Amino acid sequence: MNRRPRLLTTAAVGTTALLLLTACGGSDGDAKSNDKIAGVDTEESASTSASASASAGAGRPEVSLPSDVVDKFESWQTGDEAKDAVLADTAKRIDATNDAILRGDTGSAGLSFYYRDKALSSAVEWVQAYVDANLSFTGTTRYYAPQVTLSGAESATVVYCADESKGFNKNRKTNKVDRTPSDESPYVLYNTRLEKTGQGVWQTTNLISKRGDKTCAG
Repeated sequence: MNRRPRLLTTAAVGTTALLLLTACGGSDGDAKSNDKIAGVDTEESASTSASASASAGAGRPEVSLPSDVVDKFESWQTGDEAKDAVLADTAKRIDATNDAILRGDTGSAGLSFYYRDKALSSAVEWVQAYVDANLSFTGTTRYYAPQVTLSGAESATVVYCADESKGFNKNRKTNKVDRTPSDESPYVLYNTRLEKTGQGVWQTTNLISKRGDKTCAG
């Protein structure tokens, strides 16, 4: 199957941001997972607009992606209010990151709102890498099989998968889309840590990704 995952994959946001500027390169993070993620092999469920679940309070910045870019969140609600709040802000963080990349804006309000500490500085480097490569992207990215673990009332981890098989690099100046097939896997496993602010926002403090993890394929 011809696949071309997006050019850059954050190897370890908040730890070491390995930015590969090769043709559609991916990078393996430090996280290793041998356990199967629940839901990966189940029948695809309907997409959930998880972002809409996040509270409009706390001064959340407005993020609107262009019509040719879609972040599709599947099974992104658990029915547990606390866990769903974590997932909603995780989805908002994903949207905000993609918005910053598309606009080439390292000073985006969405980045500083949904990231903090080393994760924020690495996210800024991540956006800058796209700018330096003169790239944006187009297409649909599917986020699925989320697992939320709460640690008290103010800490959580979220592990989830992404399928970038329908996402493609686009030259920022010419808008030419590169659909060249890639040998890299379009599936990425994300392992994130979040902390809740006094305003009730779940901010990402650490993010590790691993492209080609077998738990996400399929």
